Amino acid sequence: MPGTLFIVAAPSGAGKSSLVNALLEREPGIVLSISHTTRPPRPRDKDGVHYHFVKRAEFELLIGKDAFLEHAEVFGNLYGTSRATVAERFAAGHDVLLEIDWQGAQQVRAKLPCVTIFILPPSREELLRRLRSRGSDSEAAIVRRTAEARAEMVHCKEFDYIIVNDDFATALGELQAIVTSQRLRSGNQLVRHQMQIEDLLKGE
Repeated sequence: MPGTLFIVAAPSGAGKSSLVNALLEREPGIVLSISHTTRPPRPRDKDGVHYHFVKRAEFELLIGKDAFLEHAEVFGNLYGTSRATVAERFAAGHDVLLEIDWQGAQQVRAKLPCVTIFILPPSREELLRRLRSRGSDSEAAIVRRTAEARAEMVHCKEFDYIIVNDDFATALGELQAIVTSQRLRSGNQLVRHQMQIEDLLKGE
């Protein structure tokens, strides 16, 4: 049975990565697609775990071969989702989750059926608090990230679902509910339980 492609997008500070990681721990049937990127690995990065790290020339060659479902350039670095990787995950019987931005979601939506989810912070004040609590950005960087967040949140209405991450446990429960509801759609259930349904419909 073909899996479901889930897309989760959010502005920086909304708590997207924490929610996605928690979902993956609780839902073994869904896997995260690892993106390709040309940015240099950071000290804790592992190739094939955090990203597939490639040279720009190789990335551009893959673009020319239409190897990506979506790709974009962010701050001088290229990022993309491999078609082959997603197909392999589906073939193995998994649902697949993409953790990408709204622009990537637009590209994927035009190519494949998918379920799109946008994570919002509960307020501007809380967004600022979360950005400052990281302690890794200057005030100028925080102002820039806040402006970028506003530009991204404008696109939340393009998504199938919106989750406001005020209380983490509640937001995680809502995210799991979306996954469960998709799996229970009649088209999926008719394939998953084909033999049982055929048996139930047999005449005497």
